[in-house]
Amino acid sequence: MRILHTMLRVGDLERSLKFYCDTLGMTLIRRKDYPGGKFTLAFVGYGDESEQAVIELTHNWETSGYTIGDGFGHIALGVADIYAACDLIRQRGGVVTREPGPMKHGTTVIAFVQDPDGYKIELIQTGS
Repeated sequence: MRILHTMLRVGDLERSLKFYCDTLGMTLIRRKDYPGGKFTLAFVGYGDESEQAVIELTHNWETSGYTIGDGFGHIALGVADIYAACDLIRQRGGVVTREPGPMKHGTTVIAFVQDPDGYKIELIQTGS
């Protein structure tokens, strides 16, 4: 078994695609409209779905926003240079909600950014 994808409901699909693709550097892998159900699914990620987990962005056409529940935490992305990644995300219009630094009670260097719908994305330093 392996993780295939994580699904997030988004209020504005184009805005979310701009964030995940242009700001975070993911690729739109596939997108399909379901007119009978009035929704669109768009899959984004850093590689082919046959090898990597991806994010499914679900846009229900008649819903413009969602309340994020208190059970959801975040999605984590590994980055080689967390400081450069945060600078690039800011340059591309993204919002860094926690600057890079060691996590509480640990030494792992992390940062947080927020997508247009308010979902948290944790960046974890993977390089030295």
